[in-house]
Order: sequence, then structure tokens, then C-alpha cells
Amino acid sequence: MQFQQALSTIIEQKKGKFIALSDNIWNVPELHFQEYKSSDYLCEALEEEGFQVERNVAGLKTAFVGSYGTGKPVVAILGEFDALAGLSQKKGLTHNDPVVEGGSGHGCGHNLLGTGSFAAAVAIKDYMALTKLEGTVRFYGCPAEESGSGKAFMTRAGLFDDVDVALSWHPGDKPGLMNFGSLANYSARFQFKGKSAHASAAPHLGRSALDAVELMNVGVNYLREHMIPDARVHYAVSDTGGVSPNVVQANAEVIYLIRAPEKEQVKDLYSRVYDIAKGAALMTGTTFEVEFEGTASNLIPNTVLADVMYENLTEVDLPLYDDVDQAFAKEIRSTLSQEDIKSAYEGLDKKTVKKLQERDIADLVPPHRDTSELILPGSTDVGDVSWVVPTMQCTTTCFAIGTPLHTWQVVSQGAMPIAHKGMLHAGKVLASTAIEVMEKPDLIKRAKAELLERLDGEQYTSLIPDSVI
Repeated sequence: MQFQQALSTIIEQKKGKFIALSDNIWNVPELHFQEYKSSDYLCEALEEEGFQVERNVAGLKTAFVGSYGTGKPVVAILGEFDALAGLSQKKGLTHNDPVVEGGSGHGCGHNLLGTGSFAAAVAIKDYMALTKLEGTVRFYGCPAEESGSGKAFMTRAGLFDDVDVALSWHPGDKPGLMNFGSLANYSARFQFKGKSAHASAAPHLGRSALDAVELMNVGVNYLREHMIPDARVHYAVSDTGGVSPNVVQANAEVIYLIRAPEKEQVKDLYSRVYDIAKGAALMTGTTFEVEFEGTASNLIPNTVLADVMYENLTEVDLPLYDDVDQAFAKEIRSTLSQEDIKSAYEGLDKKTVKKLQERDIADLVPPHRDTSELILPGSTDVGDVSWVVPTMQCTTTCFAIGTPLHTWQVVSQGAMPIAHKGMLHAGKVLASTAIEVMEKPDLIKRAKAELLERLDGEQYTSLIPDSVI
């Protein structure tokens, strides 16, 4: 199609700018709701490209929206830019070597995600100006996907209420679609308070907050046998109260992350976990407070948009990888376990698996199949957006085959040519998908009808507590 070539040309002409932006964000990895430099880089880049930028949206200091055009249709391009703790890593290495010991790194490739989405928004804007295409393109700067769920706050604030279609992507080890469900989640900190005392001379005077944390964990472990099989409950003890064994610990804290296929199931599980915390406090004579951490709704698939995006995924030319790319990918794969590599082939047809087993970089698009009834055993705050507007995501090849996300290997590759090429490819696919739906209003109508059918009368309600502003 003609528009695909035009959009690809726009992105290629500006690829130096996009690569530099992605690398700048890679160089300043910032955790959830602390992405001040990263959001500034993206806001400044949007303004340079002629977008009207509104910062600090939904009460979030690092959330923003860049807009171009007027009227309908309104297409949202979602971008992320938060990093992960403990994944600092120098680029281009095939061994673990952090830039800062214990520091953060873009272990999920969000430096690429935000910039690839930005590239798409720029290409859409330039194409609209060139062809006089009516409508609005918006770039949504979405903080805290990894923890905190910025899109949940943005959706609750009504920022997507007038949007017709939302598109996004995620860096991966092969091209594909993300047309499936996901697990809704809810995360909270349980902060126990007791009374300190000498653990030997006067233990009877103490009330151990650490005992309460341990008893809560035991109780939740017993709960696992009595919850639905698809649910997940994870925890991390974030404060043991100290390092002195001869002191009864007066303070301790545990963070819980609860997941289930449906929001009501998450709410029910959370109430049961909360009751266990009450029991632990009662048993130990302590008190506790709960601090909300984050939440995400389950993802709603959309087969109409999936078909359009897949067509563009196959029509847009795949990147070309040179000998340097191939050699680097091979070395990265030598650091992976066989289990890591084998997991990359799950869900693929035998013919595609056979082809990929002969490669270190996935330079092909697997055949399209309907995955809308599958549920991803993970969570994303894109789910909240998908409840109010038809939403679709794709993946592109940014890493060697089998590279697991949230690893130093992802960070090492994230500022290298293989990642840059996948990022630019994603921008072209998103832009092409957006233009196609903008030029064919019936696709938007059908996508909205499918969303209503899947929701079956259920309305979006945020899982964020009313007390959290």
C-alpha cells in the first residue's frame, strides 16, 4: 500500500533523531513515577515536531499528552519509558557488567517502546499534513507501567474517553501480535507496627511486627490451595525491621501483588489477603496499615484491530541485519539457558519453529492465528485503556531469539542496532495501522462493536481506591 511506503520513508528520514532519543532515555533509567528526565526528553521532542503538549496529566508529574490535528477520528499512540531496579548494565556486552552496581536499567526495553511510539506519532502527523487527512493523533506519555500503573490513573481521569482507537507495541524477540487477555492485578504494602523489647531479657514486653509478616505469609501460602488455578499471589518482604536478632522488631513490611483473570476475582482475593493480615496482627498483638501500590485491569482483545495490524506487520518491510548484528545476537544467546531459548518457540507452529531454530535473530513474521481466547499470565496497565477504547499491540524483533525480558541481556541489547531496527519497525507498523483505520471509518465502527460485545454490558470501573488521588 502506498501509505505504508510513505510512512516508512518519513521514519527513515528521521531515524537518527529517534535513535538518539531512545539512547538518551536508555542512559537515564528512571523508576516508576520518577521518570523526570525521560518524560522531558519526549515532551521536548514532541514540541519540536509541532505537537501541543499537556504535562502533568491525571495528577501524575511524569504523565503527558501530545496532540496534533483536530476532530475525529482520534487515534492514541501509547508510549512507556520507565526502567527496572537492579538491572543496570553496560551496552553491547555479552557478560553482566553494571554501569552502576545495584542501579536501574531498561530491562523491558521501555526506552525503545516510548521512542518507537513517538516515531509512529511523528509519521502519522507528517502524513496527515501531507495528505490533508482529517483527525487527531495523540501521543500518550504513560509512566510507571512496571509498578504503579500510570495508564490506570490516566484512564480513571477520562483521558481516553473520546479516543476511537489506541495502539501500542512492546519490544520482543520476534514480530507478532498481542491479541489476548491478561491478568488483572492489585498491589499493596502491609506495614505492621509492634513494640520493641530486649529479645532475651524481656521478650514478653515486645510485640513483633516481623512475626506478623511471617504469619501473614504463612496464611497466604495456605490460601493458594483455595483460589482459582489461574490466579497468582506474589510477595516481597521489603522491611524486616532491622538486623539485630536480640531486638523484638517493632516495624516490618511486606508487599503483595495479586493477579487473576477478572477484576472481580482480584478484588475478592485481595479481601481474603487483607483478612489474613488482620489475623496475623491479632495473633501477634500488632497493628497494621495498608498503602496502595498499583493496579491494572485485564486486557480486552480486539480481533478487528488485530487483523489490520497483522496485515501491516507483514506488509511493512522487515529490518535487515548485518554480520555484526548476527554475531552479537549469537554471543548473547550463548549466555541464555536452553530453557530460555525453548520458551521462545512456545505457541508457534512447527514450520516456524524449524525456521527460527536455524536463526539467532527472528527475521520473519509467524503466521497469523486467533489468540483472543488466550490469557497472558502477566499484567499490563494497557488493560485499563482497552476497557474504554478498542486497543491493539504488536511486538517486533529487538533482541536475540530467546532473550527473556527483565534481564541484563535486554539492557545490553537495548541501545544496539538490533534494538534500534526493531524500534523503527514498530513505529512503521503502528503508523501504518493508524492511517489505515483513519482512512477506513468502518474499521473503527467494527472494532468498537467488538469491544462492546466482549464487555457484554459490563462498564469500566477503576480498581484504584477512591482515597488515592
